[in-house]
Amino acid sequence: MASVDFVNVRKSFGTHPVIKGVDIEIADGEFVILVGPSGCGKSTLLRMLAGLENISDGEIRIGKDVVNNLPPKERDIAMVFQNYALYPHMSVADNMGFSLKLKGASKADIEKRVKPAAEILGLSKLLDRYPRQLSGGQRQRVAMGRAIVRDPQVFLFDEPLSNLDAKLRVAMRAEIKELHQRLKTTTVYVTHDQIEAMTMADKIVVMHDGIVEQIGAPLDLYDQPANLFVAGFIGSPAMNFIKGKLDPADSSRFIAEDGSVLPARAPRQATDKPLIYGLRPESLRISGTGIPLTVVVTEPTGSETHMTAKLAGTDVTCVFHERVAAQPGETVQVAIDVGSTHLFDSASGQRLEPAA
Repeated sequence: MASVDFVNVRKSFGTHPVIKGVDIEIADGEFVILVGPSGCGKSTLLRMLAGLENISDGEIRIGKDVVNNLPPKERDIAMVFQNYALYPHMSVADNMGFSLKLKGASKADIEKRVKPAAEILGLSKLLDRYPRQLSGGQRQRVAMGRAIVRDPQVFLFDEPLSNLDAKLRVAMRAEIKELHQRLKTTTVYVTHDQIEAMTMADKIVVMHDGIVEQIGAPLDLYDQPANLFVAGFIGSPAMNFIKGKLDPADSSRFIAEDGSVLPARAPRQATDKPLIYGLRPESLRISGTGIPLTVVVTEPTGSETHMTAKLAGTDVTCVFHERVAAQPGETVQVAIDVGSTHLFDSASGQRLEPAA
């Protein structure tokens, strides 16, 4: 196992920069997820770490070694791809042990490494099968097994669950997390799915347009987003945003553009600049008296009720942990959990630190 460091890493394709000076420190044994929308540079960063893309500037270190110019086979990493990349004419056992065979390992040594990995992944009874005889989840476990038998310093995962159905993705998330807890190998995982990032990572790196927007533990990013992008990306359903300003006479009152008043956490420094009020969908609750919402759509899910409604002249998403029978056009009263609201500067997008 080893730490991984990106030091002012840059990448350009011709004159077009796609990675714009990235600094990330990944501790030995840490599970780090690179997350962001398509085109943000997360997969390019992973491919540079794997040695599949050259870097334009900066350093990538695995342990104490700078690996900028090392070929992939000398970096002591193992990569699991989105499309499994299994050899269709080889059995499960042969697929898992193929990298060892290329290194000249004996048949006995290969079997000694493959069997324990197969047991960890529940593949022991499938070793004689071929990829065409396996389900999507089983194929993904074979791809993971092929990485495990190499006993690398670093595991790399490139959107490994994207081809699986929703139910299987949930199961595989748990399997990958359990596998990391057992092996404790440094892991760098790329996904565009922030639910995967929230549920699996020790640390999340949120990327956007070739830069790192914020790095932190999942709940730290959820509770203290650095800016509007992170606030809108982390959390499902996404955070609601309402434009307006603070009341000049009372900075715990936010006045929306339509004149509605919402409770706010007063910032450390009062400001008269245009702001954006951030409100999580789950931070509202039905109340006998409170702020009026005009119902647009209700979506009962059983355990929760999702609602689209008008609040302060803006369409917002609400998640209620109870069943709400309100019909479109009706008004319901809600209370807001002030402690979970946020204020952002409209111009810069940066979050204003609360007073307390």
